[in-house]
Amino acid sequence: MTPELKTFLIAMSPIIELRGSIPLALEVYKLPVWSAYFFSVLGNLIPLILIISVLEPISQFLSRKIYFFNRLFAWIFHHTKSAHQSKFERWGKNLAVIILTATPIPFIGGWTGAICAFLFGIPFWKALPLVVTGCLIAGLIVTGATLGMFHFLKI
Repeated sequence: MTPELKTFLIAMSPIIELRGSIPLALEVYKLPVWSAYFFSVLGNLIPLILIISVLEPISQFLSRKIYFFNRLFAWIFHHTKSAHQSKFERWGKNLAVIILTATPIPFIGGWTGAICAFLFGIPFWKALPLVVTGCLIAGLIVTGATLGMFHFLKI
């Protein structure tokens, strides 16, 4: 398997995402910066686009067909909105999705931003540029941090 494909697949994972694939690509696989960034962001975007495109139709289908899922999704939506509505109103839904997607720390990142876009009812065509923007920013943050950190360690 090529280093580019490994980087791409690692970036797709829900916990590691690009915050793990970029340092790995740069320091272990010795990929050029542009290549590490490109394959990491692309790999991270694939599941995010799937999340914002398929969660709504799947949840609607399951809610219509199975009563348990109707109650489950209603509870999840209600619980999430009541717990986090004030933050989303303060920042605005769009900025909140970008910030969540761009935050490169464990358990907050691309997957969280995409799921929040779904939970707060942001339509696919509005959520797509928000998630892409957040992912591009996260890639820049992680690339910069990786280059700076390893440069500092080598001095």
